Amino acid sequence: MKQSSDSPIILLLSRVISPYIMLFGLYVIFHGHYSPGGGFQGGAMLAASILLIRISAEEKVYELQFKKSFDIPLGALGVLIFLGVGLIAMLLGGNFLDYHFLPMDWMPKADVRAMGILLIEVGVGLAVMTILVAIYDNLLEDEDA
Repeated sequence: MKQSSDSPIILLLSRVISPYIMLFGLYVIFHGHYSPGGGFQGGAMLAASILLIRISAEEKVYELQFKKSFDIPLGALGVLIFLGVGLIAMLLGGNFLDYHFLPMDWMPKADVRAMGILLIEVGVGLAVMTILVAIYDNLLEDEDA
């Protein structure tokens, strides 16, 4: 497998900085429907925080954070969230991703649309994060072979 950094300073700094990058990535995802940002940008930040640990730590350490076996299933879950929101709206009489038709009658229509956009942003963020990490893992495996 790859050689991790032997520097304790790099490992310490990456462990300290990574949670803050994750927190900001989640902020960008969850506020993407109110402000600039969204699922793609937040997912890229979450992937960057995971890859920071993968580059600086050994495999037994970074597997505790995000296992390689989670890459593809979580990416598929993100795509299914996106697709599910769109299909639910279509099945209930609207167009694909027409949030007005989502079955949340207890909420005002403006909040239903905001919730639909939030679900889309979460799905995109999850898919982007896991696929970027999967690309890194696949490139690393090809390098070892």
